[in-house]
Amino acid sequence: MTIRVMIADDQGMVRTGFGVLLNAQPDIEVVGEADNGERALEVAGSLHPDVVLMDVRMPVMDGLEATRRLLADGPDGVPKVLMLTTFDLDDYVYEALRAGASGFLLKDASATELAEAVRVVAAGDALLSPSITKRLISEFARLGAPRGPSRERLDELTERETEVLVLVARGLSNAEIAAELVVAEQTVKTHFGRILAKLGLRDRAQAIVYAYEVGLVRPGE
Repeated sequence: MTIRVMIADDQGMVRTGFGVLLNAQPDIEVVGEADNGERALEVAGSLHPDVVLMDVRMPVMDGLEATRRLLADGPDGVPKVLMLTTFDLDDYVYEALRAGASGFLLKDASATELAEAVRVVAAGDALLSPSITKRLISEFARLGAPRGPSRERLDELTERETEVLVLVARGLSNAEIAAELVVAEQTVKTHFGRILAKLGLRDRAQAIVYAYEVGLVRPGE
């Protein structure tokens, strides 16, 4: 299956360069471009890409607000968003993930890193580097008490699904969770799929944010 990508960035050279690199991949096709957040919403609405590469800083409407609006209707039928940034900046990490972004990619990423990032988020995983994950947890620690969604939906999870969610929030991969629980990796994937469905979450990044915000996991645990 070909992954359909849209690139939203106010720099024409970035759009062109990323487009050339991605179109060279046998399983990826760039189907559209936008030079600001408002235009990104229009293009995404008409082309329905699988993944949107969204620059953080753009005129008219920035990437954070465009991401919030693009993903506001919930997890069904919307693209995954991979935020593009020149700098690995603290201020953007937390808000972008709360807005529903699936991860971050620095603009100086190599062709291999770019293509792999698109594949990762298209598959429903989060692209969070160790440095970003560490910073995200630090932000939750700074905020203190849980915020955001209520814990009521947690009651819909089975005991094993809750275990899996806790381990996901601690940054473990599916393979590591499988080893921890002594089950097959496919079993972990099945549990995680049910967790996303029951909680109405889009992907791993949102699951991590949710687990911390409802207090299921606390920094340092």
